[in-house]
Amino acid sequence: MRGALLQLNVTDDPVANLEVTRGLLREAVADGAEWVLTPEVTNCISTSGAHQREVLQTQEEDITLAGLRAEAKAAGIWLLIGSLGLKTGDADGRFANRSILINPAGEIVATYDKIHMFDVEISPEETWRESDAYRPGQQAVAAETAFATVGLTICYDVRFPMLHQALADAGAQIITVPAAFSPVTGAAHWHALLRARAIETGCFVIAPAQSGTHASKNHKTRDTYGHSLVISPWGEVILDAGTAPGVYKFDLDMGKVAQTRQRVPSMAHRRPFEGP
Repeated sequence: MRGALLQLNVTDDPVANLEVTRGLLREAVADGAEWVLTPEVTNCISTSGAHQREVLQTQEEDITLAGLRAEAKAAGIWLLIGSLGLKTGDADGRFANRSILINPAGEIVATYDKIHMFDVEISPEETWRESDAYRPGQQAVAAETAFATVGLTICYDVRFPMLHQALADAGAQIITVPAAFSPVTGAAHWHALLRARAIETGCFVIAPAQSGTHASKNHKTRDTYGHSLVISPWGEVILDAGTAPGVYKFDLDMGKVAQTRQRVPSMAHRRPFEGP
């Protein structure tokens, strides 16, 4: 299966971001991609809650979702929109951080709301409270495609092995981890965490990422780590996109999932135990 990651450097302007993403998606399709994946918050990166409330939309209204569904249908490809920031109508005004899987007919096959919120103090200069703006999801999601069962996660979820184990137990052969990772934690942990999740589950792990300094007209900018990755079930790095935005191709041999799980059948060796 030929796939392509779109490594993006989105701004706080969803209209402009959609045009860039469309262009890259068409480039990937022209090069033979059957499945295209975008990063977390494909529609908008902003450090301003007021700006997000102004430009974000509901799933039914979102221009990025509508535009990319039309592109998937026109090209006859599978598409994972890594995530969109979406209005929810919740009383507290919080958004959803939602991953959306689309089939070649342009139909939504599955949606997943990010469960784990990035509430951390990396340093005195870098503090994040994702739960202030986004409400956490409650449900793990695995979906059937023409080529594999795909488990959906988003960014900070990568630090929680039990979610990935649950997806593998549900039949996932591929786990997606679209991200907008911090440069500090990315340099320290990104590769190690993704390789560990692949090794533990015997799944391919595919992680399209945001990269660089994200332009904002009126608000503080934000930086992300890049290095979109594709990891084999054996833990090998098949693709590392570095830091440049663009289209990055990969090919998957799905037979490697069964081969790897046969070589080291750790999932079958799990045993119940009592806590310390």
